[in-house]
Amino acid sequence: MAARAGEATGHVSELAVATAPAPVDDIEFSRAATEQILRRLGLVIGTGATIVMGLELPAVLVQPVNQSVWPELHLVSAYLTFAVLAIVSARGPAGAIRRTAAVAAMCYLAATVATPLVYSVVHIGSFASWPYRGLAVGVMAAGLAWPRRGAAAFGALLAVATSVSNSLVVPDSSMWALFGDITRALGVAALFLWCVVYARAAAERVDRESVRRRSRAAAVAATSAREREGARFAALIHDAVLSTLLEASRARQSSSVLRNQAARTLEQLELSRTAPEIEHLDAAAAIEFVREAVREVESEMSVQVSSRRASDLCLPIEAAQVLGAALSEAVRNSVRHADVAGRTVRRGVSVTIATGGIRVVLSDDGAGFDPARVPVDRMGIAGSILGRMRALAGGAAFVESAPGAGTVVTLVWGS
Repeated sequence: MAARAGEATGHVSELAVATAPAPVDDIEFSRAATEQILRRLGLVIGTGATIVMGLELPAVLVQPVNQSVWPELHLVSAYLTFAVLAIVSARGPAGAIRRTAAVAAMCYLAATVATPLVYSVVHIGSFASWPYRGLAVGVMAAGLAWPRRGAAAFGALLAVATSVSNSLVVPDSSMWALFGDITRALGVAALFLWCVVYARAAAERVDRESVRRRSRAAAVAATSAREREGARFAALIHDAVLSTLLEASRARQSSSVLRNQAARTLEQLELSRTAPEIEHLDAAAAIEFVREAVREVESEMSVQVSSRRASDLCLPIEAAQVLGAALSEAVRNSVRHADVAGRTVRRGVSVTIATGGIRVVLSDDGAGFDPARVPVDRMGIAGSILGRMRALAGGAAFVESAPGAGTVVTLVWGS
């Protein structure tokens, strides 16, 4: 029996280890919010850039150009990858969005550098070349593609490049005008880059907080599971193992009753290691379960049943096991402590099946006791009866007794 108890204790330890939550660093980082914001930003940037390309095309067609280069090809080469970005963001894998955004940003930078080679001079009436006017889409693509520092460096580079290339094709440009263009471009780049970077950072914070919440919930659930398992095992040790050892110490010789009790104890320890195959009991099975719980301790005790309605009860096997264990302990306490010298103590169990619930009442007219004077650390009442039932969802237990007035233990479960 000691070996079986040791195995059961090991089982509790294994369960505690198995249910312990992994640290946040070891949990796979959730990317739900990050991927969602990447898709939305990619779709907005790609679609917006495609619209900008359409709006710029009429102005491009009327600009004077070098005979060897086509301005339409120059414009399309800068914006075509943005259309691809919109498609990938809407339909493609999330991992390809940032790579496509990086390609789009680099293409825009290449088109900006090539602007002086394409245009001789910007047509009079236009305030700037189209790469300078569309700076925001290139900067936002960089914010989508790279981390904060890399995106900031690229945004500054693109702002300076568009300003310089613009000064080379705008008539009567000056150094003071170039300085103003660079300042204005850096401000625009910083504004749009901040929007993209902030949105990405907010999504990453949401993902991290989601992981932390799941980790905390797992820790609470694991702690609760360990406490329930510890309480269940402690009650089993008290009800079965210690009870059997106590009876063995009192017995002067081996008896069939003691042998049967030891066998049932070993059975219970073995069953505690495996989950039951039956999930629910109907009214008839629940009543038989209650009878068996009583017979394990006192085979001659009567069990009265009332309001038996088989279709109204669906008792979970876990609830039945808790109810049966609490009842067995209550019967055991009555047999041990309720006897009165000089007369026979009457005991009985009544079972009532109601709609969606069951009530079991054990009563005796024995010695009784004062519940207020029972130490809180006594497993018999506090843990094995009251504690068990109150820890059960839908369960409750009440003990009424007084010295010389007998004892009534009521166990209730309702769905």
